[in-house]
Amino acid sequence: MTSNQTDAQISTALSAVAARDAVREIFFVACGGSYAHMLPNQYIVEREAVAIVGHALNAAEFKACAPKRLGKSSIVIACSHSGTTPETVEAVKIARAAGALTISLTHDLGSPLDEASEYTVSYVHSPQTMSPVHSAAVLTRLTFGILEAREGNSKVPALTEALAKLPALVDKIAQDRKTDIAAFAEAHKRAPLIYTMASGANYGVAYSFAICILQEMQWINSAAIHAGEYFHGPFEITDFDVPFIQLIGLGPSRTMDERALAFAKKYSKCMTVLDAQELGLAALPDSVSEYLTPLVFSPFLRIYAEKLGASRGHPLTVRRYMWQMEY
Repeated sequence: MTSNQTDAQISTALSAVAARDAVREIFFVACGGSYAHMLPNQYIVEREAVAIVGHALNAAEFKACAPKRLGKSSIVIACSHSGTTPETVEAVKIARAAGALTISLTHDLGSPLDEASEYTVSYVHSPQTMSPVHSAAVLTRLTFGILEAREGNSKVPALTEALAKLPALVDKIAQDRKTDIAAFAEAHKRAPLIYTMASGANYGVAYSFAICILQEMQWINSAAIHAGEYFHGPFEITDFDVPFIQLIGLGPSRTMDERALAFAKKYSKCMTVLDAQELGLAALPDSVSEYLTPLVFSPFLRIYAEKLGASRGHPLTVRRYMWQMEY
């Protein structure tokens, strides 16, 4: 798979979107980490679309409870890294049978998901880096491409400019924060639980880190807390020895993040704060910078995870149940 191939696949899918008689909604459908990638794109549609509605749904839920409005005016974007996630493959089959336009992302062309979909986009998989052809970036390109094709959204040039800057930006952040990352790993190597908190475009990253990294790959109890929900229950668990990782984004959701942080850091002595502004993301084009923060936080947190796994003597590849048995 090359960058040119991915670009061509995106272009073909967007041409099909432009040719539809009507597009009223986009369903973002996946499981696990792939589902988490969908949440920032639902956020983009909510913030940017004039008439199109976006919904991020777990593939098993979509399969069990397919929306009645699913039909010819729907686009279903699905993702499975292996292309073999049964719930996601079945969801695409249901969507296609209903007349929806189906676009799938997978690392493996020729997989069941590829075969089930009308259009497939392949991507690069390198979790500690980011580029315009990584899965999260491809999803963002597709979402803005659909809004451009159907509603005349004008932000694709700014998005393209910003995405070109991400590889160097992520590498620089990782180099600059080596000491902080090592200190985090040592401080948390025996932590029985770690909470993650974010809002806006970054909530999906917090969710993914909680369920896919801390729970799945490190067997550490965790939960993702929405910063806007923090004061409606979760803040009661805040204490001096309770660890939090908090993502501080850009754009209008930043005020929620800052309010939650101001309270949490008064009572917890175990706060790890990743601030998009301090990391240099504010230098990206202002019209799209808030939407690009998840694409930087995600690989950056993966570097944290690798270091944590090494400090704990628990590599990220170790599983107790996943891929080890039938489930």
